[in-house]
Amino acid sequence: MTPRPSDPPEKGHAIDPEAERLYPARLRGRSGRLEVWYATLTDPLTGTGVWIHHEVVAPADGGPPRALGWVCVFPPDAPALTERFGPHEPAGPGGSGEPYFGTPHVTASPTVLSGDAGTVRWHLDVTEGGAPLYTFPRWAWRTKVLPAAQVVAAPTAAFTGVVEVGGRRLELTAAPGAVARIAGHGNGRRWGWLHADLGGGDVLEVVAAVAKRPGMRRLPPLPLLQLRAGGHDWPTDPLLAAPLFTARLGLPEWSVDGRVGRRRLRVQVRQEPGECVELGYTDPDGTTATCTNTERASAEIVVERREGRRFRVEHHWTLDRTAHAEIGTRP
Repeated sequence: MTPRPSDPPEKGHAIDPEAERLYPARLRGRSGRLEVWYATLTDPLTGTGVWIHHEVVAPADGGPPRALGWVCVFPPDAPALTERFGPHEPAGPGGSGEPYFGTPHVTASPTVLSGDAGTVRWHLDVTEGGAPLYTFPRWAWRTKVLPAAQVVAAPTAAFTGVVEVGGRRLELTAAPGAVARIAGHGNGRRWGWLHADLGGGDVLEVVAAVAKRPGMRRLPPLPLLQLRAGGHDWPTDPLLAAPLFTARLGLPEWSVDGRVGRRRLRVQVRQEPGECVELGYTDPDGTTATCTNTERASAEIVVERREGRRFRVEHHWTLDRTAHAEIGTRP
């Protein structure tokens, strides 16, 4: 396979109009800011997971912005492999529908992900995606008042193309996954993240984090989540609902549970140690964090609804190594 990182986005791919506006760079390399675009997916035929992470870091000391990232492949029958790319000078900001990230060998647009990093090459068309999923409220993403915010631009994306690792070729056809965005001052003090494709357009996204700012770093993790089931997103305001949930972060297992109104949610996540990678992040202020990530996590998700004095199970999903999850820590 020969990736074509300079190819323009292909025509005819349907993109939600609201989602299309989420892709272009927001911070334009402003000092002390971090901007991230990442895609995660699972090949339904082989169970292989893939994580492609792109970021632009603008150092707080006024140094030039740098574009960098990595690609991780999680096969079911071998250890996960990571290849990094960059740092390079970021490409100029693209407009709507144009590449939002570019380096000499890697490019990303709303409809095409392409690159060449070490032993890994990829060229993937991104289709479908559905309406954006706002793990943080729309106003938080729009106003930039929080230290950082995340949004899932394409929560039910389908990836078609090729990922090549050395001489091993993985051909994908409508592999389910997602494309998400983060923008802000850097990573949290510690965090947990889950993306769970539940089938039929249903999806759960969880970000449970402790902020790095003084006065907030001693607080317990604040879980922000959005569950899309049957075309409806819940809870209505993830930030107002966050104090009603409890996150217990750790490895290899972590959980989130809580109740909003008449509904109760329980989420149990397991990241098998032998199927994780550990990667280092560097924030704009130079501090570092370590993430433990796997695109082959397992998860059990139970939604119950109160009827009278009792709760009955409304939804119950079990994902066996098809969830995407991460735990982040500081030294």
